[in-house]
Amino acid sequence: MAAVAIRFLRSEGNTAPVAPYPAPRARPVLRAVGPDERPPPSPEVFRAVLGHFASGVTVITAPGTDGEPPAGFACQSFSSLSLDPPLVVFMVARTSTTWPRIARAGVFCVNVLGSGHGTLCRAFAVSGARTADKFDGVPYDAAPVSGSPRLRDVPAWIDCAVHAVHTAGDHLVVVGRVAALGANEAAASAGPLLFHRGAFGTFDAFGSYDG
Repeated sequence: MAAVAIRFLRSEGNTAPVAPYPAPRARPVLRAVGPDERPPPSPEVFRAVLGHFASGVTVITAPGTDGEPPAGFACQSFSSLSLDPPLVVFMVARTSTTWPRIARAGVFCVNVLGSGHGTLCRAFAVSGARTADKFDGVPYDAAPVSGSPRLRDVPAWIDCAVHAVHTAGDHLVVVGRVAALGANEAAASAGPLLFHRGAFGTFDAFGSYDG
């Protein structure tokens, strides 16, 4: 993939520096596993075991550039990273067709999904779908700093500028610097949307806990 310039948010009266989008690294030379070496886990086993870790679900969005519609994709690999400065992180496959458009925008909004957003998540999780189809019928407004789509009635949103991008195997680790954020307590009261072992679920905050 050709290098793509990542633009940082521009504060009033100041122009932020441009950070380069890292080019994919060359694949390592393949070799046979030696008789005294443990073979690496297969992708199927890796996915099945790691699926036991329940996670929340988000939709990462970015404004369209050069006349394109906005971009967005479902992402479960999202986390807070730092308080000072305020940073968040998400991971995206290097084969993603949506990521280059977010990189060109240089900004994004993390939309944290609630328990009733399973259908919405599936719409944004479709690989290769046209962006216009993903946003069809989805109400949103503009996040206050980046202008990225802020989906209506989500429990929380985080408005960010791309801070750094690191290559990690077949994924990219995208670090975002938080410019604005907020929560909708009414939407949050229904609980989060969770992903566990390949299926969506919900969380009962008042359920029994013997820990």
